[in-house]
Amino acid sequence: MLFLVQSNIYSDPDHDRIFEALSDLNIPYETIELNSETKEITVKANRADVFVYGSVKLARLAKENTHWNPGSFYGGNHQYKIYAEYYKENLLNYDVEVFNFEDSIAWKPNEQKFIKPYKDAKIFTGKVFTELKWNDFVQHSLENPKTPLLNTESLIQASIPKEIYKEARLWIIGGQIVAAVYYKFNDVVVFEAEVAPEGIEFAKKMIQTYEVAEAFVMDICLTNYGWKIVEINCINSAGFYPNLNVHSLVKALHIYFS
Repeated sequence: MLFLVQSNIYSDPDHDRIFEALSDLNIPYETIELNSETKEITVKANRADVFVYGSVKLARLAKENTHWNPGSFYGGNHQYKIYAEYYKENLLNYDVEVFNFEDSIAWKPNEQKFIKPYKDAKIFTGKVFTELKWNDFVQHSLENPKTPLLNTESLIQASIPKEIYKEARLWIIGGQIVAAVYYKFNDVVVFEAEVAPEGIEFAKKMIQTYEVAEAFVMDICLTNYGWKIVEINCINSAGFYPNLNVHSLVKALHIYFS
């Protein structure tokens, strides 16, 4: 299988580790740079067994190359409204309300809401807002958009903030968890080797309940209500973390899809 990897990714300091892994494992790959003018992507090699890794834009454009296998898993079942029907109360923010970005939201006095993108997870970072901070954020974002994907009709979701003790990211391929790392403890970034067995067992039950795609990423967290799913992400654009064994992940992708 050929990896098509975006080279101009600067938001993830661990992104370049994929090139070392591919080289060490002797797995063929090509690099590609994307800019605002890029409308389509190709590979130099004459082959269809292509897997892409990079930005959301790369994952979205790769979806147009329907002859690539596995290509990109972008879209489809990754939408909250689809997987929420299966995971239900196991989702951290199952009590969400969905709005357009420009819509007025009803706020109670001194209320806080956790607000994040509903469909395109990368258009802004979800976090807890007050009414004033949210209105300022909307105005600033519309006047100075960082991405064309964020506009007045972009869908967002709001819910009641939950107390989160720790968060982990799991990479799932063919129904199996091939990698799992913590990335936060009480909002403090930590480097811990193994995710708690209870968290892994929770994730396995969720995978048995519903597989979003043949390969995807699941973020889970431990809350005062037990383990919950934070969100589901497209594996083609999911960022790494310092304590992730990138070599093992790349090897698992290569073996499974080859």
